[in-house]
Amino acid sequence: MEALERKEKALSLLIEHAPNFQTYPEYPIDLDQTYLQSFSAQIRKDVILSTFAAGSGHPGGSLSSAEMMSTLFVKHLKHRPQNPKWEGRDFVLFSKGHVSPLLYSLFVETGYYDRSLLASFRSLGSPFQGHPASSRLDAVEVSSGSLGQGLSVGVGLALGLKSQNKLNRVYVLCGDGESQEGQIWEAIMAAAHYRLDNLTLFFDYNNLEIDGWVEDVMGIAPVKEKFQAFNWITFEVDGHNLCEIDQALTQAKTQKDRPSVIIGKTIKGKGVSFMENQADWHGKAPNLDQTLTALSEIDQALTAPQGERL
Repeated sequence: MEALERKEKALSLLIEHAPNFQTYPEYPIDLDQTYLQSFSAQIRKDVILSTFAAGSGHPGGSLSSAEMMSTLFVKHLKHRPQNPKWEGRDFVLFSKGHVSPLLYSLFVETGYYDRSLLASFRSLGSPFQGHPASSRLDAVEVSSGSLGQGLSVGVGLALGLKSQNKLNRVYVLCGDGESQEGQIWEAIMAAAHYRLDNLTLFFDYNNLEIDGWVEDVMGIAPVKEKFQAFNWITFEVDGHNLCEIDQALTQAKTQKDRPSVIIGKTIKGKGVSFMENQADWHGKAPNLDQTLTALSEIDQALTAPQGERL
């Protein structure tokens, strides 16, 4: 399928799979599980469609973090889509910047940018670049993509806010693969030393990286015990359980004198059967047939009985 034809088809599918929920001028909003389920399912579809449109990208790790980031953006993060640099906002940093399809989908579905931009993902001149760039999008706090650096930036932001007695919070999303880099652990040590209780880290523990299983490439277990040894407050959750994520975020915001980490046990490629637990889908885009199958599976999961949902 030629690039132009693929983008036109993606635009058509974006219209066909438009969301049935509303956006709000200001977040967080205390919405029920039904809204969050619809929202996170839409995020999954957007990830699939944007990577299909580009013919490249990183769907696997985007899908594994969908519930965690959906819950954050809707129910806990202070932000105003029409005013990305609002002084009262909380800060979100994607240390694993390659999951930009997830970040752009979150921006689109909370009202920052038009949905049609998803079809321009990774295209020359598009603000939706392969890795988020703050020079192209006001909503991107810090350009990212070089793995292992995002938590250090988050620590710096949180320390600066705390030293000025500001109430803004900082949230960082990192992957398990990038935690094989030493800078992550230096940042973990610094965050505890400076008692950054305004910092919450999401640790997407899907056990896979581009080269295969994390424990085969460079073992990081036991993760929870390591964070505890570094004097962090730890929450271990099913990273696809909206209720558990919501509860962990609520508790993290009440902690004093220590940073918090939410360790989400997730599945890479979650929600799309042929992508789940497959390292190949770390950085590969679906073709048209695979895209249609993925969209169908996501819709079917949303309409399944409660006990059979993600």
